[in-house]
Amino acid sequence: MSAAPTFSVTRAEIEDFLFHEAELLDAWKLDEWRELLDANATYYVPATDKPEASHEDTLFIIADDIVRLRERIIRLKDPSCHAEYPPSRTRRMITNVRLGAERDGCVPVKANFIVHRHRRNGDTRVFTGEYRYILRISGENWKIVERRAVLDAAELGVLGSVSFIL
Repeated sequence: MSAAPTFSVTRAEIEDFLFHEAELLDAWKLDEWRELLDANATYYVPATDKPEASHEDTLFIIADDIVRLRERIIRLKDPSCHAEYPPSRTRRMITNVRLGAERDGCVPVKANFIVHRHRRNGDTRVFTGEYRYILRISGENWKIVERRAVLDAAELGVLGSVSFIL
């Protein structure tokens, strides 16, 4: 059995990937964003009181596998999705990108985020926290194996829903 190939990755390369992802999400280019996902990707938003918990034994705000992610994208693009029609206007800021050690062809990445969410006839909401990714190189491109948004908020109630992709 041969070991997975090792590779060299720079923080700048990962930052460019994360900035591109943020741009796609802010522009609501959800089909293009979906192309960044690994065939078995997962997307998690843990409860604000248990950010280190596992989705297997704790209630999460969002715990989507690739099938649910695809369904979420279809739903968000549908005009009958009242929570996001018209779509929220968002602006993401990604900072303090940190890379972990490559293992089995994957790189763990952490980055701080601020997401400003604007709704028509509504208040601006600000979501802050830490993204935790597992990224895998696929040919020339990076793929998101796992995307976790850990919110800083003590409680979600004041922030409203996270019907959009955080």
